[in-house]
Amino acid sequence: MITPFLINPDNTSFEFPDVSLALDDPNGLLAVGGDLSPQRLLNAYRHGIFPWFNPGEPILWWSPDPRAVLFPGNIIISRSLGKTLKKTLFSVTVDQAFNEVMAACQAPRVKQRGTWITAKMRLAYNEMHRRGYAHSIECWQNTVLVGGLYGMAIGRVFFGESMFSKVNDASKVALVVLTDKLMEWDYQLIDCQVQSEHLISLGAETIPRGQFCAYLNQWCQQPVARDAWNNEHTAK
Repeated sequence: MITPFLINPDNTSFEFPDVSLALDDPNGLLAVGGDLSPQRLLNAYRHGIFPWFNPGEPILWWSPDPRAVLFPGNIIISRSLGKTLKKTLFSVTVDQAFNEVMAACQAPRVKQRGTWITAKMRLAYNEMHRRGYAHSIECWQNTVLVGGLYGMAIGRVFFGESMFSKVNDASKVALVVLTDKLMEWDYQLIDCQVQSEHLISLGAETIPRGQFCAYLNQWCQQPVARDAWNNEHTAK
């Protein structure tokens, strides 16, 4: 029986097995264990690997094949979403409520038991936010946070993690604003991790894992303007 690799949390090399060794079933499971230190997280994302596990489980590391991605210029804006954007129902900000966005994404969803965003994950990604790697887009109605998303930015790649919406189209508006900003800053790719009908409807597509990793090798090494995120507190 083929099993995922075991990572010793005391191993400070922060290295991972090659993603080609990930399991086919479940699709993409590569390794178990380790920690969520900034060094390990950065190394994981640069190699097409992300953590995803439930409360009470060890840390599980994944690299599915194929990979769901969105090229920023390919976002699909439906007629109804276009009408929402024209109405300017939301004010949109950048990096003004990162922890609150994570908390909202952590909340249980309809027809979903529990959450994969554990307290350990919250602590880890808030640290990445303090270090300038993790970012959020927030949608507000008056002073109420009603939608948003968060993820990691390395080089010219944005690795999407989760989004939430408390009113219709709020998370979609956050994604549209994100893609606008990423195109302005010459980002090349948004990692969507796993395909879903919702993401496909917004323009996401699937590509082979090998091609995805080749993109990372190229684009994660290309810097963006140092102050790109720092200067964008109000997006719309």
